[in-house]
Amino acid sequence: MQNAAFAARALDWEYIACDVEPDALEAAVRGLVALGFRGANVTIPHKQAAAQLCDEAEGDAVNTLVFRGGRINGFNTDKEIVAGIEARTVCLIGDGGAARALLPGLNGEVRTFSRRGDWPPSADGADLIVNATPVRDELLVEPRAGQTVVELAYAADAGETRLVAAARAAGCTVIDGREALVRQGAASFELWTGVPAPLDVMRRAVAGGPAEASPPA
Repeated sequence: MQNAAFAARALDWEYIACDVEPDALEAAVRGLVALGFRGANVTIPHKQAAAQLCDEAEGDAVNTLVFRGGRINGFNTDKEIVAGIEARTVCLIGDGGAARALLPGLNGEVRTFSRRGDWPPSADGADLIVNATPVRDELLVEPRAGQTVVELAYAADAGETRLVAAARAAGCTVIDGREALVRQGAASFELWTGVPAPLDVMRRAVAGGPAEASPPA
């Protein structure tokens, strides 16, 4: 997705995946800075540890690092997944790092449900349902028409989750795992490059279709 976006904006950049053990995170991040990388994404289990390495961090967990002038700045672009969604009441399923990363972007009263606390989840009276767990094949709540459903669970080689399928059948507004990936990825792209993200190209890349380049902006 990111490489398709770089090509669409005529940037000679490359996005690569690096597996890093927790005890090697600091060395890996400082190595990227020394090698002249512009930034990085970090994911579970590194989000909180990465924030501690930053000169400035947006909260206590970050998923995007930006390297400039030898400094490390950390950002939480996960909140962009839910940015702009108006809701009076939110049913948030999960209380791990993914759920916490979304909290700054959620409006209204947030009711959090987890197997370690309040369970099972209830979406009664909720305008917005957010599944911030990896559960794909179990319907944790029954969505109803008029609700918005955000699903973070995503697998490139898998079909719709049970929640997404039920939400579409009920006529809900749905942001599935692919769209969630694009939203947070687009925000990271813009932090690194300073240019608008080519959302159409990124969506095609995530969907597995041809990612024709848009004209450079």
